[in-house]
Amino acid sequence: MVDTSLYAAFLVAAFVLCITPGPDMMFIVAIGGRGGPSTGVMAALGVASAMLVHAVAAALGLSALFLALPTLYHVLRWAGAAYLLFLAVKAFRDRSVPGVGEADGKAGPVRRRAFWRGAVTNLLNPKVILFNVSFLPQFVDPELGHVTVQLLILGMTITVMGFAVDGSIGLLSGRLSTVLRRSRRVARGLNIFSGTVFAGLAVRLAAAPK
Repeated sequence: MVDTSLYAAFLVAAFVLCITPGPDMMFIVAIGGRGGPSTGVMAALGVASAMLVHAVAAALGLSALFLALPTLYHVLRWAGAAYLLFLAVKAFRDRSVPGVGEADGKAGPVRRRAFWRGAVTNLLNPKVILFNVSFLPQFVDPELGHVTVQLLILGMTITVMGFAVDGSIGLLSGRLSTVLRRSRRVARGLNIFSGTVFAGLAVRLAAAPK
């Protein structure tokens, strides 16, 4: 279904992209720092799930709408920035100890929130949509046919690879926070750090040109 040489080149390019620090990775670090190891992994899973949705949309040609409808792009961009700003405000106002949810009965809800926050943040990022539209087709060989299937294979590959990297980052940041949060002052600092990251990502998304 795919050209082996193109797929090999795709694996290299995708791996470089996945290990390069970016907004998603910073978001996962912030979530893991506040909630602990499993929360960081769940945030990464949410991001990966959204990436898969983007990949399917690109394969079906739906993402091309954003190239034809600039207004839709900007609406999504501002919605994403507003959501990140909302998370920033919550983090700045939070006086709880980061990660406490993993040690009590609130572990389930905390992890679910981390998953949905990761998914929503990624889904509302139009840059990810444009990335799929411009990046994935470069590794498709039209002569082999089944272009949609080729795009789906590429999309699933980068999704799995991204989750492996981001999940590891979320796990490590969460474990580090588990040690640091023993100090309430440091715990408060982690909340401020998370809020700063969310606010920075909101500004970055809002200010980014098409």
